[in-house]
Amino acid sequence: MPKAYEVIADDLRRSIRAGERGPGERLPSEADLAHHYRRSVPTVQNALRLLSDEGLIDRRHGLGTFVRRPRTPAVRDNRRHQWEKDRARRPLATRAETGATERDTGLRADDLVFHAEYREREASGELAEAFGVPEGTALLQRDFRTRHSAEPAPFSLVTSYLVRDMIAANPDLLDESKEPWPGGTQHQLHTVGIEVDRVEERFTARPPTPEEAAALDLPPGTSVILLRKTSYDTEGRVVDVSDVTLPGDRTELLFTTRLERW
Repeated sequence: MPKAYEVIADDLRRSIRAGERGPGERLPSEADLAHHYRRSVPTVQNALRLLSDEGLIDRRHGLGTFVRRPRTPAVRDNRRHQWEKDRARRPLATRAETGATERDTGLRADDLVFHAEYREREASGELAEAFGVPEGTALLQRDFRTRHSAEPAPFSLVTSYLVRDMIAANPDLLDESKEPWPGGTQHQLHTVGIEVDRVEERFTARPPTPEEAAALDLPPGTSVILLRKTSYDTEGRVVDVSDVTLPGDRTELLFTTRLERW
């Protein structure tokens, strides 16, 4: 037999999913809900805590409880890499029309807010091993955040590393003011004569750190998906290492594997 708070949560959940309570709508106060359901305030609080943990409502201190706005989902498809490579040699106008985030979400470029920060750093032991270079080698670290203009949180937290000397022939690649770059990293590498041959992606998952939960606006109990993306050129060199933190409540990973015919 369900507990009293579960019955209340079920009824509120149904009303939210049926659209009877719209995104951003303020729920009645805890006292009003307790009166409506003829239960105690602590019982109502338990029901609201359950819905908050599910990501259906936001409880804002001093303001009340609101129906959470659905977040734009993102489908990350492994075919995106070939899509990006195909665009790398196309004219600027074609590259500027859309990007990987638009492809993953179905949004338009003018729906998005993009932020990039560049800084130089020395390769740590772990990154030096990943690139196959001596520890202390100069790297360019690039942090990217892209969000829907109607939402406060980005789709992911991306940190990309490039070997500085590998790209220094094109000074524009060291300049964050050139972002967002039409055609992305594959086109940037193309400008210095580098062709990406293959991309390796490794996924793991874990609970978020407090900083990640805040940055991604994660509902309580939501995990993050960690992606280490390593790009190799046609000579077998590692040319880009990217660490991507994806929110588990809005990211779908889709892999299509073509099999050779007998």
